[in-house]
Amino acid sequence: MPHFGMICPSASGHLNPMTTLGNELVRRGHRVTLFCIEDAEPKATAAGLDFVPVGQRDFPRGTMRRKMAELGRLSGAPALRYTLELFTTTTRCILEETPQVIRGESVDALLVDQSSFGGAEVAKHLELPFVSVCCALLFNREINAPPINTDWSYRPDAFGRLRNWLGYKLVEHMTRSLKEMLQDYRRKWKLPLIDDPNEMFSDLAQICQQPAEFEFPRRELPRTFHFTGPYANASCRESSDFPWDRLDDRPLIYASLGTLQNRLVENYRVIAEACSELPAQLVIALGGGSEPESMPELPGKPLLVGYAPQLDLLPRSRLTITHAGMNTTLESLQSGVPMVAIPITNDQPGVASRIAWSGAGEFVPLRRLSVPRLRSAIERVWETPGYRQNAERLKDAIQKAGGTSRAADIVEQVAATGQAVYRIEP
Repeated sequence: MPHFGMICPSASGHLNPMTTLGNELVRRGHRVTLFCIEDAEPKATAAGLDFVPVGQRDFPRGTMRRKMAELGRLSGAPALRYTLELFTTTTRCILEETPQVIRGESVDALLVDQSSFGGAEVAKHLELPFVSVCCALLFNREINAPPINTDWSYRPDAFGRLRNWLGYKLVEHMTRSLKEMLQDYRRKWKLPLIDDPNEMFSDLAQICQQPAEFEFPRRELPRTFHFTGPYANASCRESSDFPWDRLDDRPLIYASLGTLQNRLVENYRVIAEACSELPAQLVIALGGGSEPESMPELPGKPLLVGYAPQLDLLPRSRLTITHAGMNTTLESLQSGVPMVAIPITNDQPGVASRIAWSGAGEFVPLRRLSVPRLRSAIERVWETPGYRQNAERLKDAIQKAGGTSRAADIVEQVAATGQAVYRIEP
């Protein structure tokens, strides 16, 4: 049986789906090793994966928690710049350290998160087959699709294409140092230089957590690109205590701003006040950004918890208020729950625009967030059946996409044959 290696960022939004996929491969009899910074080890252990640390000089244990605390206080462009700086440091660690440790572990194939820049270069340098995994929004560029860091709507006309082109030029400017680093290592390892960012992804298979129905119409994705639906399994996650006895008979609104940008306390106050007049019980998961005891009393006295068993709470919920992180969004859709999104940074604006485009919810940009605007969006989604109907439609699409099982099938096929796996066209 092949030994799979995994390279991904240490953020929960990437570790949760990657370790779930790894757990499915372990269940099928494979050995799976996660190569990541030390702070990721508990999630690997919870999913039954082997773990080899990298980047111990730059990221000793506990470092990522401190960096996430700083990121949690930022939003918009400053948060994006901070994330890019973090990506640059982790990319250097991947390029410098993972080739040697992967050789030492006798890995047969790699699974590389699209957000782990440098992972593709390492795989090609080691001459290992690899599969690209889209845990966030797919990074594949196409002129009809806006950059994922924008909340722009889908607009395939001349204006939309020009707007998107300019947006991509800005992204290229912001990431030029990262691209130069990758090109330097490609020269060092005698790999072809790349002009098109899409060339960074595997030509054997690319798998994506989104169902196709939750993506703008695409015309240029390679035939090796597969929309499999999300990778989520509560048994693969670290346990979290939850006061189930404090839930009452009112309909449930679940609010989470994720585990990164979750230290903007004012946002929680706005959410609580916007929900305070609804006949509902509001549960707010703070995601580790603050302790419930340290929070001020919020309007409507919502139930505050540090972490929540999200996969267990969402089926009970009538509405999700989210930062538009990919995991919370897809897990809400898996339960047919409509959403109101407050995107903060990174790919969250792009996820939010797809929530609105698909009809499964609304979003309020952070720069325009206020109690009246958020309350109006919540009331529309709460009272209009069409939002839940669209969320249910996407739930059906997710069930048909195949999820973790289908993704594992593709990964196994690549490892067994070393050949490209093509999607079946309708």
